[in-house]
Order: sequence, then structure tokens, then C-alpha cells
Amino acid sequence: MKNRSSIKSLLFGILAMFATFSVFADEPVDADAAIKLARSKSCLRCHGVSKRKEGPSYASVAKVYKNDKDAEEIIYKQITESPKVKLRDGHKELHKAIQDMPKEQIMNLVHWILAQ
Repeated sequence: MKNRSSIKSLLFGILAMFATFSVFADEPVDADAAIKLARSKSCLRCHGVSKRKEGPSYASVAKVYKNDKDAEEIIYKQITESPKVKLRDGHKELHKAIQDMPKEQIMNLVHWILAQ
């Protein structure tokens, strides 16, 4: 079991390292800050980085918006405006909004999501 945990930690570290540069931003993404924000706002409760939970994985979100010129704006609105979202079991609820943070920190999270 310890080996599996070590491998997970190593893979997460590598993923964070690769995610430090975003194809959507001119500046590097601060992966540590994005992960810290996602954890503090409970984003990772419903979204996995590469694995679907109640909501889509960030890797699948990045894939959907890979060539979309409006990707940053769409995801920023999703994160900050609390639209209704359809969950796995089919019911809809309001997406938790992040509104009490500086826009730069939220955009860093958006760029990190799109870098997955």
C-alpha cells in the first residue's frame, strides 16, 4: 500500500509540474496556488484532476475547451456566477461560486484547469 501512495504522490507532483505553464496564458500558472484555492473552496470535492467525481474531471473540462477561444471566459463564469449544473444522478443544483477572491487568483485557477 505504501508504494501505491508514493506513486500517487509522485504522479501528482509531476502533474503539478507540467501544469505550471498554460497554453491559455502568457504567464506561468501557479499550480500550487490553484490547487490550494481549489481545496479551500471545496472544488476538489466534486471535481477530480483526472478522474470524474460528482462533476467532470478537470482533464475532461480542458479537453472540451481545448480549441475554444472563449474557454477562459466560460470557465470563469462557471466558477464565479453559480449557474445550475446537472449532476451524475440527473438532479440540478447551483454550482458553488467563488466570489470573495481577487480575479487574478480565480484566473490562475481557470488557467490551471485548462492546462490539465
